[in-house]
Amino acid sequence: MPDLTPNIGAFASIAKEDLARVFQVLQEMGYTLLGPTLGETAIVYDEIEGVDDLPIGWGDEQEAATYRLRPRNDTAYFGYTLAPQSWKRFLYPPVQKLLTLTVQGETFEIDGNAEPAPRYALIGVRACELRAMAIQDRVFLSGHFPVPDYRARRQRAFVLAVNCTEPGNTCFCASMGAGPRVGPGFDLALTELEEIFVVEVGSELGRQVLSQTPWRPAGAFELQNVRRALAEAEQHMGRHLDTSDLPDLLYQNLEHRHWDQVAQRCLSCTNCTQVCPTCFCSDVLDQPDLTGQRTDRLRVWDSCFSLAFSHVHGGNIRPHTRSRYRQWLTHKLASWIDQFGSSGCVGCGRCITWCPVGIDLTAEVAAIRAEV
Repeated sequence: MPDLTPNIGAFASIAKEDLARVFQVLQEMGYTLLGPTLGETAIVYDEIEGVDDLPIGWGDEQEAATYRLRPRNDTAYFGYTLAPQSWKRFLYPPVQKLLTLTVQGETFEIDGNAEPAPRYALIGVRACELRAMAIQDRVFLSGHFPVPDYRARRQRAFVLAVNCTEPGNTCFCASMGAGPRVGPGFDLALTELEEIFVVEVGSELGRQVLSQTPWRPAGAFELQNVRRALAEAEQHMGRHLDTSDLPDLLYQNLEHRHWDQVAQRCLSCTNCTQVCPTCFCSDVLDQPDLTGQRTDRLRVWDSCFSLAFSHVHGGNIRPHTRSRYRQWLTHKLASWIDQFGSSGCVGCGRCITWCPVGIDLTAEVAAIRAEV
């Protein structure tokens, strides 16, 4: 191990077996490891104890409405595309208690959620997912009313990202400028080669972790292999989305007949919004106990595809699937830009893979453009 400590922005090489030391250092620093692991029918993000829990030697095949595990012919640590769920569920949980109201005689007491935010190390974050985190940061942390629990979880998270060198058939992150190379926001970023990981240092915290791991400066040949692998990945995306005329294309075709064709297939099942790493719609529910003396106020995920979501005083502003799908797609690719300065889509392709009827947003946009 060199005497020098790796600098922020530097590239180092570590042996694959030394990734276990990185995990150990993070655990010694008090982090709970969350990473990809082999579930019964899919690679999922869950709590892991070490390298042996990674889906070594396993990959996945994804297509519209199709997902299946497949054994690889090598021992790649991160040889899969994406898990069904995103990291959003750890940073912005599906159910979050906001406060508890307890009746005390003729008065009541309000107890805020004082539980400390967990200290997570997110292992294997892809480029599109890292971009999604940045988008949610803008949604939840900008403005005058940041979301406190999200901010606490985000500030305490360590991000170990992994460059994607084998995009899936539903991926189009290159079209959205979100991959396959990870952008800013990581602490450490890995690129997996045959025998080693090339590690990029992205933060002071990442520098401290790597300094406690056997490493050496990455060589020119190794860096060339990284660049080649990422360039090939960008050329082999499974999908493409032409964003040159968005959002105008959607704004100018809000009454296009193609919305009716999509509505005939769409089930309004909310799958696309549940697996999306950026969707943030939520509802607030009051959940009383059987005695009526205690009530928990909960924030729960919601979806613009739910009929009740668009119900307001006097009626429902989106009573049909046509209007709900149009709202989702135009918000994701157009009005999100007006609100937050960037698209709400990162090209991860999850909405295509996990749509039960295989609706493909890249195909729907292309169909509208072709008919126009």
